[in-house]
Amino acid sequence: MSRALLPLVLALAAAPPAAQAADESLVIVSNGETVGSLKIHTQGNRVAVDYRVDDNGRGPKHHEDLVLDPSGVPTSWTIHGTSLMGGTVDESYAYAGQVARWKSQADAGSQAFARPPLYIANDDSPYALALYARAAMGRPDHCLAVLPSGRVCAQAVRTFALGSGKAALPVTAWRITGVQLNPGYVLLDQAGRLAGVFGPGADGTTIRAGYEAQVPMLAKLATELETARALALQQQLAHRFATPLRIRNVHVFDPASGTRSALSAVVVMRDTITQVLPEDPAAPDPADETVIDGQGGTVYPGLHDMHSHATLPAGLLYLAAGVTATRDMGNDNAFLQDLITRVDAGQVAWPRIVPNGFIEGRSPYSARFGFIPVSVDEALKDVRWYAARGYAEIKIYNSMNPDWVAPIAAEAHRLGLKVTGHVPAFDTPDRVIADGYDSIAHVNQLMLGWILQPGEDSRTPLRLTAMARAGSLDLAAPAVQHTVGLMQQHHVALDTTASILEQLMLSRAGHVPPGQEDFLGHMPIGFQRYRKRSFVNLPDAATDAAYHSGFAKVLETIGMLHRAGIVLLPGTDEATGFAVQRELELYVQAGLTPAEALRTGTLDAERFFGREGQLGTIARGKLADLVLVPGNPVEDIAAIRRPRLVLRGGVAYFPSEIYTALGIAPFTTPPPLHPAKEALASQDAGLTARSAFGYEIADHAD
Repeated sequence: MSRALLPLVLALAAAPPAAQAADESLVIVSNGETVGSLKIHTQGNRVAVDYRVDDNGRGPKHHEDLVLDPSGVPTSWTIHGTSLMGGTVDESYAYAGQVARWKSQADAGSQAFARPPLYIANDDSPYALALYARAAMGRPDHCLAVLPSGRVCAQAVRTFALGSGKAALPVTAWRITGVQLNPGYVLLDQAGRLAGVFGPGADGTTIRAGYEAQVPMLAKLATELETARALALQQQLAHRFATPLRIRNVHVFDPASGTRSALSAVVVMRDTITQVLPEDPAAPDPADETVIDGQGGTVYPGLHDMHSHATLPAGLLYLAAGVTATRDMGNDNAFLQDLITRVDAGQVAWPRIVPNGFIEGRSPYSARFGFIPVSVDEALKDVRWYAARGYAEIKIYNSMNPDWVAPIAAEAHRLGLKVTGHVPAFDTPDRVIADGYDSIAHVNQLMLGWILQPGEDSRTPLRLTAMARAGSLDLAAPAVQHTVGLMQQHHVALDTTASILEQLMLSRAGHVPPGQEDFLGHMPIGFQRYRKRSFVNLPDAATDAAYHSGFAKVLETIGMLHRAGIVLLPGTDEATGFAVQRELELYVQAGLTPAEALRTGTLDAERFFGREGQLGTIARGKLADLVLVPGNPVEDIAAIRRPRLVLRGGVAYFPSEIYTALGIAPFTTPPPLHPAKEALASQDAGLTARSAFGYEIADHAD
């Protein structure tokens, strides 16, 4: 921490808790528009919080009551209302008689403590981040153990004035880690009261009422802070080699044939694959090459997330999961432009990004990023803006006027862009295909065309909840097969996002969601608990059964489309990388072989981009995007969950190092690495062991 920050930090830590305030009013702003509110009423040591968000037809809405001890740590905390998609929230925590007891969607338990611990709420609001910051900054190292488990840390990163003139409000920005996968940023004023919660990109910003004009500055600050963090992590975790890199003793998966080779060696120089050769186990390691022993594992091309919304911290999570390319399906335009520039320059760790330009229609349900044109002429101007900046596709969203789709698509095609998106409300899959869609986003958006009744509004959570009706859908029905025929005729692909649909439809309070059993326990406590919830309202057993039946029909639909020759693009609408792995597992459950599922996530994705000459298979002259895993994913697709090495353009990342740096328990160890002896001995090269080989040799040598 800088000396300039120290006096204010000490003052904040010694300040009375925010419970001394009376009333606080904050608003939630997304893409320049107010989408929610946070009201905090304090009386003595009691705090009442009302939190409401209505963005893109969804958002949490709940009330909190807290009782704080003299240090500002809750001894009682109740939360009641609904979560993101309307699921019931009924959470309680209490500390009495030196015992802490809690109950939430995720879990319930009790534990003895001599003093009140800091409880991490499952269904919290932005107020909670301020509470965590105040609790942590009072500790000597600004970190403390939390309940139910884990450790939360607060770091003061910037002190400045929010606003100017007489309204200028001195604040300190704190980075909070240990709650979720990504850091949170919270603003506290000099009395320790909440002034804002913010982050980079298009995510909603919570800001004290009257200071809404400061939101763009906060987004810029968040990007600056996260960029500095990302730059440091890239320096720490990206390994570049001055010599050829030989990955020995591996089987190479070929997506084109669906086969796995005999033992082979793959040689990479800088960003290019230079050789793929049969392995000679008796041959010594070349003295002038860096050698990684794959120990009989499998190497396959890097995976793709064909439905991503980029955030700066997500890059390392993607790479650790073996994802080396993404298709960004809509973002804050300025943020994405800056991110692509930094990624292309190698400054931050990220997969390759293919950007889509987001265009939404104006309605009370509008998503607040990209462009929201007020006329078709303005929409066409937006298409040209995206085309001039190298975007690959236009993405159309829920509130778009159906009559505008055809002219938007025509202009996009004229300029060489493809068109994708949701099926707009009151439109149909058949019509958007005829109007020019090249792909459809989300399997549920496709299936809603066979499920919804005329006049039903898919801008609301109905686009999820109506999937409970899917179980009775007859896939042989004329309406279904007519749509499939149109997709075949017009060569329309589908990015499926089945993994996020599975999570929303099948997650149940108190249980680890399907497909997350082997990784969720490795995550930060807030992330773990948020996942163990019901995202939808489940009033009775029949509703529960309907969602299970509906998701089974989703998988049946994916299998039917695959057999019909429809190109499946494995997208996730998430940014952990784990969801890409699950998407391919779900493809196997839908009837694809593991080899076919791997092809969709590698070669088929590159064919969709038109880059199969550069990427998508492991061959001489192609770019070195590849993944090493133990085991054989052609026999068991679950093998892709354990990458040991990932190359992105020849830059090596070891997932165990990434996860450790991000506070996640690693899943594997790095493969043995043998540095080039000649490079080590060379005095002319002027290279140290770390600068030449990326990390200390002793860490991984046999």
